[in-house]
Amino acid sequence: MELLDRWCSRAQRSRLEPFVKAAATVRKHRDGIAAAIERGLSNGLIEGFNNKVRLNIRRAYGFHSAEAALALVMLCCGPVNLFLPHERAHLRRRPRQ
Repeated sequence: MELLDRWCSRAQRSRLEPFVKAAATVRKHRDGIAAAIERGLSNGLIEGFNNKVRLNIRRAYGFHSAEAALALVMLCCGPVNLFLPHERAHLRRRPRQ
């Protein structure tokens, strides 16, 4: 986090407005950024899943019911099992049977 703090201070001292604005945003959300880095949290998995769902909904345009569109999403995405990072680590340590 020290490097991030140093970058923020240099960016805020610069005269480039986009850098000043970016540094202010990073400082505003610093605690959340630090927590995400320390805990290894990311919403990338969920964003990717949402993208797949949106793509399938577009493909389902013209279906006569929402149930048919939902069936297409479930067919393409299958059963979804989402785990938090500490749960994924626990699953990796489990011996295979």
